[in-house]
Amino acid sequence: MTRIDGHLLDHGHLLDPGQSEATRRCEALPDLFDATTFRHLERLGVGPGWRCWEVAAGGTSVLTWLAKRVGPTGRVLATDVDTSWVGSAARPPIEVLRHDVGAEEPPGEGFDLVHARLVLADVAERDRALRSMVRALRPGGRILVEETDTALQPLTCPDEHGPAQRLANRLREGRSALLAEDGADLSYGRKLPRLLRAAGLTRVEADAHFPLGAGACSVLETAGVSQARERLVAAGRATDTDIDRHLENVASGALDLAATPMVSAWGRKP
Repeated sequence: MTRIDGHLLDHGHLLDPGQSEATRRCEALPDLFDATTFRHLERLGVGPGWRCWEVAAGGTSVLTWLAKRVGPTGRVLATDVDTSWVGSAARPPIEVLRHDVGAEEPPGEGFDLVHARLVLADVAERDRALRSMVRALRPGGRILVEETDTALQPLTCPDEHGPAQRLANRLREGRSALLAEDGADLSYGRKLPRLLRAAGLTRVEADAHFPLGAGACSVLETAGVSQARERLVAAGRATDTDIDRHLENVASGALDLAATPMVSAWGRKP
């Protein structure tokens, strides 16, 4: 398995992490979602001396934020199946470990915080992974799980008022169908509160963030469609002409693009 944007994917699946667009996708995600993530982490009380596990940490922005909050007496363990994404951050209090959350035992226990963003929806053993994350918490420890929910808002252009918007939405529908074929759970985000309660957590709450019109939405859309081009065409869901036209529309700035909503859910281990 290989990771992209917090997603664990096989080579040959819809989004190939080896493509150059993968880097642009990773660079866009902090702009879209970091403010939401940091707001929730602050609410959970992350502070000096905390022991934190960042699951499938495909970038450094969250790690850097956590490291500043926990300080020299704390610990931030960053795990991923591909640690090259976070190797540059490997300095105290950050530790980096190669680990597959869906297949291996937790990389420790007694954590004050476990956080995963855009990870579990694409993990085949997602139920096992979530149980592993909960098991790693100390009594009273907090968990924050954040997942997109494509089915909650499936449109690239919610204001579908013309042919360019209809084309964008048709391509999003095609990409979603291919992801579902690959085993992704496109409605996983909305399930998080129920799953956290079922795992025995208390004080479970959730909210959703829906980016619309942000500059990073264009970056994410261009990279995502470019990565999916070959499979969209092969599946008969789009032509190369369709995709070229859509990418031109995105580049023109004429589309009000939406990113997939991200649901954030949190709770505490009794």
